[in-house]
Formats: sequence, C-alpha cells, structure tokens
Amino acid sequence: MSKNAEEKPSGAAEPHIARRGLLYIVSSPSGAGKTTLARRVLEADANVEMSVSVTTRAPRPGEQNGVDYHFVDHAAFERMKERDELLEWARVFDNYYGTPRAPVEAAIRSGKDVLFDIDWQGAQQLSEKMPGDVVRVFVLPPSGHVLEERLKTRAQDPPDIVAKRMAAASSEISHWPEYDYVIVNAHVETSVASALAILTAERLKRGRLLGLSEFVRTLQVAL
Repeated sequence: MSKNAEEKPSGAAEPHIARRGLLYIVSSPSGAGKTTLARRVLEADANVEMSVSVTTRAPRPGEQNGVDYHFVDHAAFERMKERDELLEWARVFDNYYGTPRAPVEAAIRSGKDVLFDIDWQGAQQLSEKMPGDVVRVFVLPPSGHVLEERLKTRAQDPPDIVAKRMAAASSEISHWPEYDYVIVNAHVETSVASALAILTAERLKRGRLLGLSEFVRTLQVAL
C-alpha cells in the first residue's frame, strides 16, 4: 500500500435518520429584510420549501399567483376560514393573509422544512397550534433611518402606505421577545449565514430526530 493510500482518511456514508420537519418563521416590520432573507435561505437549502400564503390583496408588479401568493377574493378567504383550512390568518393594512393547512402538514410529516414569511400575529397562531414544530426568527433593521430608506427605495408602495408601515413598525418591533432568535439585518450576507446556522442547529435537536432511537439501537448492536 502506498504512503498516500495509508494517509487518506476512510469516508463513511451519511446515515439516514428520519426527521420531522420544522416550521421556520421569519418575521419583521416591513422593510427590515425578511423577504430577502427568506429567499436566500430557500436558494441555499433544497430541503426548505416556502409556505405560499393566501391573500386578498392585489398582486404587486412581478408577483405570480401560486408562487408569491395565492390571490383570492374576500369571499373565498372567508370560506377557507370557515372550513378550518388555514393554520393562521391575520388582517394587515385592510387585507387578509393566511397559511393553508394541508400542504404544511404534509411537508413536515415527510421531513421537509417549511419557511414562513409572516407577521407576529401569524407567528403567535402557529406557535399555539404547533408549538413543538416552530422555530421563530425576528429580523430587526439596524436603525429607523435605514428602515425608512429601504421602504422608499423598493418603490412598491405609494407614500401614504410607506407612512403607515413606518407608523406600525414600532408596534411590530415590540413583539421581538416572543421569538426564539433575533437577527439585526445590517449586512445581508451576515444575516443569511446566521439564518442558516439557526436552521442547522434546530434540525439537530433530539426531539425532531424521529429515527434516532432506532439508529442508536442498531449502532449498539454492531459494537
């Protein structure tokens, strides 16, 4: 055997341990960067899928039905509420938003993680209904000035809506103690790295590794 062969470490296949998926909630006041952060997490990790909310608001330029949101009228939204088809719902700036129940429950049973870009009201409802499955991350802006500049720069809302969002920001930020983790989003790359580190740590929690006991028993038999 050559010297190089002797020094080469022997690799081992990654064992498959069945895991229950988690609900990864990202919240923030409008303009703090939660949507950008959520998109980057999705791009970086193939085992995360986005929860597509239902909303009664009109699509913004570039948004696609079924991709960004499921756009419905108020009557359809009310029917979903009455049939208990929503895990959570909230009214935000005269429009309604909600999370369809069926696709979320199917995903976490299969071991997929579901990412939520929702506000504190939705986070509270999900935490009440599925407390063992949620991981809550609150995103803060580095300053009030930066938050206002971000809202103006994205140019998706008229000035009166920007003013409403700024007025609501302080109230929204007051809910940060209800979350498990807080990220101050001064630099996107640093914030993305933090969000991914949180995801990695939460996946390793013993309670989510449903197949761990069987794996350990098999390991002990082989020793």
